[in-house]
Amino acid sequence: MLENEANPTFSKSTGLPRKRFYRARAHSNPLSDSHFPVPISPSHVDCSLHYPQFFSSSGEVGGIKKVQFADVGCGFGGLLISLSTLFPQTLMIGMELRDKVTEYVRERILALRTTNPGQYQNVSVVRTNSMKYIPNYFEKGQLTKMFFLFPDPHFKEKNHRRRVISPHLLDEYAYVLEVGGIIYTITDVEELGDWMKSCLDNHPMFEALTEEELEADPAVKLLSTATEEGQKVARNEGQTFQAVYRRIAPSL
Repeated sequence: MLENEANPTFSKSTGLPRKRFYRARAHSNPLSDSHFPVPISPSHVDCSLHYPQFFSSSGEVGGIKKVQFADVGCGFGGLLISLSTLFPQTLMIGMELRDKVTEYVRERILALRTTNPGQYQNVSVVRTNSMKYIPNYFEKGQLTKMFFLFPDPHFKEKNHRRRVISPHLLDEYAYVLEVGGIIYTITDVEELGDWMKSCLDNHPMFEALTEEELEADPAVKLLSTATEEGQKVARNEGQTFQAVYRRIAPSL
């Protein structure tokens, strides 16, 4: 804490990093080439670096534990932090393309681990391009939940190929989700909400959750409240558009 007190990038009162030192452009071009390390395959992902409390020097104690939740385009990590305490035994990771924002989330998690011993050990973040490298991080059927909260709408029709929900990318998400796994989307842009819902409706390996299932799912309640974007929409009394779908087995 003495180091944080002398470091202006951290708040003296909370010990957490200050967002103003980590601001970046709201969105990045996911089709551009970025330079950062990417694992060759899921077996090359060293989870002990991300979740040291869950792993011994020789591997995970009591069996093999793998990441089950992925927050794609995690922003400043609000959803991850909320999910961490809601599902304390589930490993989860945020995937973010912007380097400054990724560094903020990393510092936020480390600070929370320091000020809350035993908590937030199940959450981490990685800088990567999820539109290119999802199969490099996750095995077939590994994930139980994927989150896409307030993604870049890419309004121009020529840029729709940059959207993080598309028929092609849903094939990849279906591959890494287990049967019964859930994909969560939310936006404050109605046209994008319609697009994401249409893509999911028309994909043979996804079906919408019922109203009863949505009410019973604690993660659904966080979609509009846990992130900076969601809180901004709420302050402005804006409207949001959700699409929550289950991965189903292919029909024979």
